[in-house]
Amino acid sequence: MRADDLVPLGRTGLRVSRLGLGLASLGGLFAPVPQEQAAATLDRAWQLGMRLYDTAPVYGYGRSEARTGAALASRPRDAYVLCTKVGRIIEPGGTDTQPIWADPPPGVGPRLDYSYAGVMRCVEESLERLGLDRVDVLHVHDPDEDFATAVGDAYRALADLRARGVIGAVSVGVNHAPVAAAFLRAAAPPGPDCVLLAGRYNLLDQSGLDELLPLCAERGVAVMAAGVYQSGLLADPRAGAPHGYDTVPAELAARVRELRSVCADFGVPPLAAAVQFPFGHPAVTSVVVGARSPEEVDGTVAYLNHPVPAGFWAALTARGLLPEGTPPPPAT
Repeated sequence: MRADDLVPLGRTGLRVSRLGLGLASLGGLFAPVPQEQAAATLDRAWQLGMRLYDTAPVYGYGRSEARTGAALASRPRDAYVLCTKVGRIIEPGGTDTQPIWADPPPGVGPRLDYSYAGVMRCVEESLERLGLDRVDVLHVHDPDEDFATAVGDAYRALADLRARGVIGAVSVGVNHAPVAAAFLRAAAPPGPDCVLLAGRYNLLDQSGLDELLPLCAERGVAVMAAGVYQSGLLADPRAGAPHGYDTVPAELAARVRELRSVCADFGVPPLAAAVQFPFGHPAVTSVVVGARSPEEVDGTVAYLNHPVPAGFWAALTARGLLPEGTPPPPAT
């Protein structure tokens, strides 16, 4: 498997690279990223064959979308798949602020809005920031914030945009697998085409296996697995590192230590295991990984290509780190 392998995105008619670039970091997630570095990061991803890009209005309060559009402006529009999200409008006085953004633009913030009109406004403003006339995949972002409106009004708006060709596919972007499963069951037919699942199918959390991934496989819904480094915890488990945890729970810290011990036994870098693991499930089309520099892009591609001994996954299961029956990824 290679980062630049192109595969069908479920039933959508789109083709995506196995490895996608998540663009939250380039919006200033945890730490600022200079404009030149952001552009160089996107350029390096393109050079290595990554053709799936995932952004959102809330990432840096519009900054990530603007940078993404600028970096892709010179690329052939049909040569890549671009995803963004709805559910938050960026406007003066928006109060749904998040402390994870290091240097957001002054005077603006997000406001939750899953209404039909709000979604249409959100899409229009995203297209303006991106400098595009269409989006390939549009996620309903965090629908659990207002589930009834999201699965009703927001989904209806996206279904209308899909029918008009403004977007290629309807998706949901979630941090909780049961929310996505409930959305798939509740949405009017034909339902979403994709799910972006963050942090719930990785080496530290396999809760996506309980219901969501089997449901997606049954319905032909493509899954893009994100958060495979568990907010950076697998990359740098030290206290105070920029991994999204103020305090790492003792049980989780012990699990990380156990995982790293097995990796050391087999000579497998933890991040190589992390980026390869989700591909074992047939519903998973792509893995989306963030990067804030060209060097981080290089590293992720190298991890995807790193050989992993066949016995490694069985050892994780034997140590209780993976549930029995978890499908192992293809051999590398």
